[in-house]
Amino acid sequence: MEENKDLNAPVKYTEENIRHLSDMEHVRTRPGMYIGRLGDGSQEEDGIYVLLKEIIDNSIDEFKMGAGKRIEVVVEDNLSVSVRDYGRGIPLGSLVDAVSMLNTGGKYDTKAFKKSVGLNGVGAKAVNALSSRFVARSFRDGKMREAVFEKGVLLSDTTQHSDEENGTFIFFEPDNTLFLNYRFRPEFVEEMLRNYTYLNTGLSIYYNGLRIVSRNGLEDLLNDKMTSQGLYPIVHLEGEDIEIAFTHSPQYGEEYYSFVNGQHTTQGGTHQSAFKEHIARTIKEFYGKNFEFQDIRNGLVAAIAINVIEPTFESQTKIKLGSLTMAPEKDSDGNPYPLSGVSVNKFVGDFVKENVDNYLHKHADIAEILLQKIQESEKERKAIAGVTKMARERAKKANLHNRKLRDCRIHLNDSKSSKKDEENDLRLESAIFITEGDSASGSITKSRDVNTQAVFSLRGKPLNSFGLTKKVVYENEEFNLLQAALNIEDGLDGLRYNKVIVATDADVDGMHIRLLMITFFLQFFPDLIKKGHVYILQTPLFRVRNRKKGVYETIYCYTEEERLAAIERLSPNPEITRFKGLGEISPDEFRNFIGKDMRLEQVTLRKTDAVNELLEFYMGKNTMERQNFIINNLVVEEDIVS
Repeated sequence: MEENKDLNAPVKYTEENIRHLSDMEHVRTRPGMYIGRLGDGSQEEDGIYVLLKEIIDNSIDEFKMGAGKRIEVVVEDNLSVSVRDYGRGIPLGSLVDAVSMLNTGGKYDTKAFKKSVGLNGVGAKAVNALSSRFVARSFRDGKMREAVFEKGVLLSDTTQHSDEENGTFIFFEPDNTLFLNYRFRPEFVEEMLRNYTYLNTGLSIYYNGLRIVSRNGLEDLLNDKMTSQGLYPIVHLEGEDIEIAFTHSPQYGEEYYSFVNGQHTTQGGTHQSAFKEHIARTIKEFYGKNFEFQDIRNGLVAAIAINVIEPTFESQTKIKLGSLTMAPEKDSDGNPYPLSGVSVNKFVGDFVKENVDNYLHKHADIAEILLQKIQESEKERKAIAGVTKMARERAKKANLHNRKLRDCRIHLNDSKSSKKDEENDLRLESAIFITEGDSASGSITKSRDVNTQAVFSLRGKPLNSFGLTKKVVYENEEFNLLQAALNIEDGLDGLRYNKVIVATDADVDGMHIRLLMITFFLQFFPDLIKKGHVYILQTPLFRVRNRKKGVYETIYCYTEEERLAAIERLSPNPEITRFKGLGEISPDEFRNFIGKDMRLEQVTLRKTDAVNELLEFYMGKNTMERQNFIINNLVVEEDIVS
C-alpha cells in the first residue's frame, strides 16, 4: 500500500527550480505585466485593443516628429490587423531587434522622439510575443526589410528592393490560445482612432477605407461626445504643449477627457486633477465671489491634452499619468530642458489662469451665461443642504451595519491595491452587481469572487427619477445608499468599481427595473455611462440537459433560438428548465454566469441617441401617447407562431 505523502513537507528548492525566460517567453508567461487583462474583445479595456494601440502609438510618434500624415488601418474579419504608416521607417539594420528585444527602441533617444508616449521599449515586442503571426516591414530609401514571427519566434528575415514610400507596415493576429474567442469590435476601434485624430490635427487615419480626420482638435471631440447642447459655445484654447476645450451643459456632474502625448488617459492623473482645480479657481477669482468649486464645475464638460517629455504612467497600459514634472533635467546630450523641474500642476495652472481669465474678460456674453449656471447650481445645492447632510450621515451609518452592500476586497481606486499585479490589474476587474430581492442577491453573493465582485441589493422597484432634481438622490434611501456605495457624489474620481452591473430577472419586471436604473444614471450621473462603466448582466433563460452514460450534458441558452438548437443537439427527450428569476439559479450554477465567461451588455450613450426625447417618451407623463404606442406595437402570441 502506498504511503501517505506529507502535504506539509517543505518543497525542495534547488538549481533546477531557477529558470531564465527569454524576452518573448516572459511576455507570454506574464502578459498581464505588459497589457493588463487578456479578454475576448467585448470590453474596451481588453488586451487586443492594447495590442492595436501599441502599434498605432509608434505611427503617431512618427507623425509628431513631422514624418507621415497618413496611417492606414485594416482589420480583417475582426481577427487580424495591419497598420501602415508613411513615417521614416525603422532603420533596416535594427528592425528585428526593434520588434523582438525588450528595452530596445528609438524612444530612449529624446532627439529622435521628443514627446513620445511609447517610452519603455516594450509595445511592439509585446504585440509580437502575443500574436500567432506577426509581420514587420520597414521601407527606407528604396529597400524593404521584412521579418516574420510566430508567437515571438523569428521565422524569416529578408531584404529586397522596393519602390514603396518610406514607412513601416505591421501585421498581427492575436494568439487565440491566449485571447480566447476574441473579436475586434469595430465601434471600439473607430473610437480609438478618432481620439488619435482629435489630438493630431492634420493627420488622416483610414480605417478599412473610412477616412477619419479632425480639423479643430479637442473642440471636435467635445462636439462629438456631448449628448446635450452646451449652454455656450465651446471655449477652445491652445498653447505650446497644452490644449483645452470646455463648456457647461444642463446635465448634472462633470465630464472629462484627458490625454498625454496623444494617449487617452481614461483614469486621468495629475494633468486632469490640475485642470479641475485650476479651472474652478480661475473662474471663482474672475467673478470675485465665494463660489464653491462644486457649483462652478457642475455641468462642466471638458478636455485637456498635454505633451510631456518622458512621462511616467502608473502602468504599462498608460491609462493614468503619474508624472509630477514636465521634463527631466537634461536630454541625452546633457543639455538642460526648459521645463525641467516645472510641475504638471503649475504648468497646467499657469496656462488656465492666464488664458481662461483673458477669455472671460473678452467674452462678456459667455461670462454672463456661465455666471447664471453657477448661481443655479449654488441655489439648488443650498436648497437641499439639510437633506444632503442628513443623507450623508445615514449613508455612513448604513455602510457599517448595512446588508444592502456586500463589498469586495479590491476597488478601482483603492490605494491599498495599487501595487502592480503580474497576472492582471485586478482593479479593472472590480465590479458591483445591482440586483433586486434577497434571493437573487443571495445567489450572486454566494457565487461571486469576493476579491473583485460586490453586490448591492435593491428593495423593490426603484423610483422613476425622470424630471426630478438631485434632491431625490438624497431623499430616496435606495439612491442615497447606492451613490455612497459607488462613491460618486463628487464625480467619478472616487468611483470604487470599474463595472456597475445591473443584474435583474429576464422578465417584464426585471426589464422595468433596468430601465429605472438606467434612467437614474442618465439623470444624475451620465458620465458613468459615457465612460463605459454601466453594464447589463445577461443570464440564461433556459437550461437544456440530457443524461448520457450517467453524466449530464448541459447547455445554457440565452435565447429561444439557442434553446431550439440545444434540443436538437441533445435529443432525445432532453430535460428543459425555464429560469423565471435569478433567485431560482443555484449558486453553483451562478458561478458559470458571473465568472470569466460572464456575458455583459454595455450601456452606451452617444450624441445621436436623443436621450432627452427617449426619456420623455418612455419615462415621462405622456401616459396616453405611450399607451397607444404599446397597443399599436403589441405582438400577440399568434403572430409569434405564424
